[in-house]
Amino acid sequence: MAHTFLLEIGLEEMPAHVVTPAIKQLVKRTADYLKEQRVAYDDIKPFSTPRRLALLISGLADKQDDISESVKGPAKKIAQDADGNWSKAAIGFTRGQGLTPDDITFKEIKGTEYVYVDKFIAGEPVAAVLAGLKDVITAMTFPTMMKWGDHHFEYIRPIRWLVALLDADVIPFSILDVTTDRNTRGHRFLGKDIELKQAGDYEADLTSQFVIADADKRKALIKTQIDKIATDNQWTVNVDAGLLEEVNNLVEWPTAFAGSFDEKYLTIPEEVLITSMRDHQRFFYARDASGKLLPNFISVRNGNDHDLQNVVAGNEKVLTARLEDAMFFYTEDQNKTIADYVERLKSVSFHDKISTMAEKMARVTAIVGVLAKHFDLNDAQTKAALRASEIYKFDLVTGMVGEFAELQGVMGEKYALLEGEDPAVAQAIREHYEPISADGALPASVPGAVLALADKLDSILTFFAAGMIPSGSNDPYALRRQATGIVRIARDQQWSLPVADLARDAIAAETAANVAPDLDQTAQVEALVNFVKDRIRKILRSSKQRHDIIAAVTEGSSSDVLQIFTAANILASHADDANFKDVIESLTRVIRLAQKAPAELATAKVNPDLFNNDSEGALDQGVAKVAAAADQGLDALYASLADIQPTIAAYFDATMVMDKDEAVKNNRLTELSHLAQLALTLGDLDQLVVK
Repeated sequence: MAHTFLLEIGLEEMPAHVVTPAIKQLVKRTADYLKEQRVAYDDIKPFSTPRRLALLISGLADKQDDISESVKGPAKKIAQDADGNWSKAAIGFTRGQGLTPDDITFKEIKGTEYVYVDKFIAGEPVAAVLAGLKDVITAMTFPTMMKWGDHHFEYIRPIRWLVALLDADVIPFSILDVTTDRNTRGHRFLGKDIELKQAGDYEADLTSQFVIADADKRKALIKTQIDKIATDNQWTVNVDAGLLEEVNNLVEWPTAFAGSFDEKYLTIPEEVLITSMRDHQRFFYARDASGKLLPNFISVRNGNDHDLQNVVAGNEKVLTARLEDAMFFYTEDQNKTIADYVERLKSVSFHDKISTMAEKMARVTAIVGVLAKHFDLNDAQTKAALRASEIYKFDLVTGMVGEFAELQGVMGEKYALLEGEDPAVAQAIREHYEPISADGALPASVPGAVLALADKLDSILTFFAAGMIPSGSNDPYALRRQATGIVRIARDQQWSLPVADLARDAIAAETAANVAPDLDQTAQVEALVNFVKDRIRKILRSSKQRHDIIAAVTEGSSSDVLQIFTAANILASHADDANFKDVIESLTRVIRLAQKAPAELATAKVNPDLFNNDSEGALDQGVAKVAAAADQGLDALYASLADIQPTIAAYFDATMVMDKDEAVKNNRLTELSHLAQLALTLGDLDQLVVK
């Protein structure tokens, strides 16, 4: 007989951003537990609101699956002595299986006899297994945890009730002083407590008490209500998915409503208005048919439409207070110039172990100069990037950003335009923060991309030099995100970005401009390269690249971000070629022999007079062709390396590299070293798995 089981964890209101990950975690942990316990089921349906995490498991088996298996133990010669007595190994083996030596039989495998026991374990009733869900609940983890009462136990919020119903029967267990029963709770203000007769009544009974427990149904209802208000008022409302998810996790019985604010506030930049509505108040903003922002908003109440006008008035009052502050700061900020704000940055700390914010900008200006030259920017792009680097943090000390921290960069762009700065400069100021998340938008302009790279390179280098290198999950200054940004920007712009060389050039430029910090940045260049390569590995793994190709391209000598990605694509595109195995094996043999050569041979010249057979001359000509192809890019390089594979094979068939004659040997190692250096441009090919 199939059963239905309900598990509900009743809590104080959880933060909205925790609800969805928490219910997903509970589903996974429960599914893993049932699999581990050999309990079959058809489906797990999740329910979640700010006050509850619940699962309805349908098609649950009566009991665990029985275990009937033959278990292999030690060899007979180990299990028994010469007199046939059982050894400690045999006794220990059977004890571990819950049996005795009397249960032992022997089976022969490839001429050797082994101990076997037939093991049968009857499955426990499902009710006994479900009581173990207590441990599933208490094992859950959350971004922040709290204690309550005199308990040492930590959870996202205090547990107030527990429901565990197998059909109509309570599965008993307790967490702290809360014991499972059949009683759940309706809406905090509109509903009342409910005694569930059976598990399957859960969703309908809660609905009768003003709780829509199904998060997907609740979200769909909110969307429908917003769309209706927008249609009735001829508004265009962008129902942001993230905001909808957050609002959905704040309510149990949603009722959407519209509100308004004074049109005078529309003189404030719309980013400020949207931030006030969306981020601070969780309102959806409205536009007219032409896309113009309207003095209206839509919000969602956790309740019905009773006295809704009072709720509307209250929300309008709160928003107006925010907008009044914004208008004040917007007006006041314009009483000072950008130069005034830049001067104030001299007393603002970037980090007390590194420098002031003004000193950081000076370093970034030096780095921008290096990057502009490396990327061969035109005069207009270089001028815009350099000017932006001199002022790009000024908005941090404005009143608006002090009140609305989310608008840093955005207000920098607005104020720069108001003061007559080049639009390219203003855009770069906003874009230098990008990407603001691992997969966030990237700078669209060249000056913005250069400034973003320079700012991120400086941050990572200086924090590393100050001894603040991320470890484990600890990354308080978001340096991993900044490294990911460097990688993504270089790839997006298709810029060659040799991290090691550019970092050294940047440090030299800072020193020449007398703006270098009192820190040893040079000692951190290798760590910077490894840090950036870690981000490249993560991106390649997320794109389902082969693990051996990832290892090859990231463990090679190159620190050029774009070159590493290009090499990965090339190796992946040729991995199924008929000659791929032969090409890689030939090149790895070259590389391994070249590693035995003294370092000075890498730059020595090959002497044709020391050739003893035709294959040496053929290889020398082949290496010259590969070197010429390398100037045309990695695709041409790989094609050329593949073309000379037969030449390499013929060379090894005819030539003993480690000749007794020292001059001949070194000449051959020189030739191989030149070829190895070209091959290593693609990466550490020895990491590749070829079949």
